[in-house]
Amino acid sequence: MPKPSDTPARSKRAGSQLTPDAIIEASLRIAARGSEDAFTVRRLGEELGADPTAIYRHFRDKDELLLSVADRTLGEVLDSIPEGLDWKGRLRALADGSLEVALKYPVVGSTMASRTTRRPNEFRVVELILGAVMEAGLDGAEAAVYYRMVGDSLLAYVGQRAAYLLFDPDIRAADEASWSREYRLVDAEGFPNITRLSTQLAEVTDDEIFLARVEALITAIEKRVETLRTA
Repeated sequence: MPKPSDTPARSKRAGSQLTPDAIIEASLRIAARGSEDAFTVRRLGEELGADPTAIYRHFRDKDELLLSVADRTLGEVLDSIPEGLDWKGRLRALADGSLEVALKYPVVGSTMASRTTRRPNEFRVVELILGAVMEAGLDGAEAAVYYRMVGDSLLAYVGQRAAYLLFDPDIRAADEASWSREYRLVDAEGFPNITRLSTQLAEVTDDEIFLARVEALITAIEKRVETLRTA
């Protein structure tokens, strides 16, 4: 029999004692530990000390919980963006915040690369990007297209980086070492470009790639504005 002192800590809370916020926060705690099961009712039940089925009193299903958690992470991104930035600064800050939060909660960031939350914080992100591209000089269909280009590009990249963190460390180490091993050993005649740049390929960092990608998005907007003005 359990000791009397153990009973309160191990007792299962009823669904009425939980709140949606408590469940979301528990999911984020699990996700921040690098776990892939942040949205399983079994794991959440353990985290909350509650009957796992109680989760469904607050969320229709696992997908509704996922979208709610993802929207909470978007709120974290928005909170990281300083006031008073111009359109380029806002996009850079959005990119930086998106990557930081996705790497903090990799299972959320990887999943949401191809989803839409349809919730308040996502609406705020869309409003921010639209405002940035319109401030740059785009409007109408052009603004809509370039908003999607920015949003989808950022989601794809941060989602890829987040998903990578979910692989076993040994797998990641082998992938990262390939630039200094397998790519340096390719046949020079068959792959002359790889051979010529093998050192540079091995030295490229994730931060350099991310910066180049964000600046390329900004440059694309600027060039499109210039083209429209001179047409």
